[in-house]
Formats: sequence, C-alpha cells, structure tokens
Amino acid sequence: MHGKKKTVIVTGASRGIGRAISLMLAGHGCIVVAAGTKPESGVGEYIGELEAKSPESFYVSADISKDEDCENLVREAEDRFGGIDFLVNNAGIAPAVRADILETTRESFDRLLEVNLKGTFFLTQKAAKSMIKSGGGGARAIINISSISAYTSSPNRPEYCISKAGVSMATALFADRLAGYGINVYEIRPGIIQTDMTAGVLEKYEKLIGEGLLPMGRLGRPEDVAKPVLAIVMGLLPYSTGTIIDADGGFRVRRL
Repeated sequence: MHGKKKTVIVTGASRGIGRAISLMLAGHGCIVVAAGTKPESGVGEYIGELEAKSPESFYVSADISKDEDCENLVREAEDRFGGIDFLVNNAGIAPAVRADILETTRESFDRLLEVNLKGTFFLTQKAAKSMIKSGGGGARAIINISSISAYTSSPNRPEYCISKAGVSMATALFADRLAGYGINVYEIRPGIIQTDMTAGVLEKYEKLIGEGLLPMGRLGRPEDVAKPVLAIVMGLLPYSTGTIIDADGGFRVRRL
C-alpha cells in the first residue's frame, strides 16, 4: 500500500472473521485499531500476532453497545493517528439460545439489537463525524459485515436476522448521507463461514452443503470475507457506495 498508512478500526477483531480481517489488513501495511470485548490479558496471543505484522497497531477493549466505549475507541484513533480512514463494523453476537420465533424473549431480542444494530449504528455515527472533521485524503470508507441472514429466514433465531436486516438499511442510509464527503459505505454479507459462531451447527450446514446448498460446494473461511475488505481498503471499488458484496459461495443464486 503506497503513501500514508491507512488507519482502520476493526470491531470484534480478536476472533473469527474479525481476526482474519484485522491480521490481513495489518499484513498489508495498515495500522489497525483492533477492538474486542475481552480485556487485553485475555487476547495476548492475538495482540502478539497483530503487532508482529504491524507494530503501530494496537488493541482496545471496547463493548460497542456502550456509548462511552465507542467514543473512547474513536478518540484513541484520533489521538494516536490524527483520525480514521476506515471503520470495519464486524462485531456481532448470536442468540445465547436458538429459540423458535414463537418463544423469542424480549431480553434476547434487546441484547442482539443492542450490539448488532444499535452498536454498529452509533459507532458508525461517531466514526463518520470524526472522518468528516479530519477531512482526510484518498479512499475512506465504512464497511459493515452483515450476513446472508439479512434476507434469509431462520425462525429459530429471528432476533439475529432482524438485527442484520437493520444493518443493511443502515448501510444504505449512511451511504446516502456520507457520499458528499467522499466516504463510501459498503456491506459485506458472509454466508456459512467456519468460525466459533457456527461451530454448534456445523454438522447441519455441512450436510446441507453436501446436498447442494451452495454452488461452490464448500464452507466459507474467514479469509473469504477479509479479502473483499482488503479490496475496499486498497481503493479498488472507488465508484461504488451502498454496495452489497456477497461472500457466500453462491448461496444467493436460486437453483432448480
């Protein structure tokens, strides 16, 4: 990557898709402000890997459902590097219990929307204001990692699907509002990716894939989601905003 190093906030950075994204960006010359809910002491191995690839990168313990944590995260990036070039909204949680839609609890619904939707929305708001204030040069963008669940029904985890559908609309809204400032907004929709979030239902998914669910015929890997993020950060999609990028092995293709 040429010129000034890009500063990128990645949420949910220490595991799964976020880990792949943050380490790939760090390996391609970005400064990564990695955020996760665990204390630093709980992610020592990850921090070591991150700093080995990019010594200026660092980890911040932050819960995006808390306003003060979002403010602190943006402030850390501003104080150390003068601002943010990219925000990757990857942090997200699954329901503690997969319950039928007729049994979904208000508590679970609130928890999922608090993190996945409201957390993403208000961190984006704060990061966008920071980007506008700093002016910046070159490519700048906000990248939301949503899910095929934004449009695919799973009645045993409706709160997750609804939260991701909300992230989809938030992508369109921020894309519209920020285009005039040269800030593009993208949505990447992972399909069935092999992470700890899918570990409990992996057997079910592998069976479905074996029966022809995906044209590409394999589970996704975290790197399959990280690569489109890298393409955006490298400025390879300059004339796109509000764009949905599917990283789903062809799941979206309807087949007879």
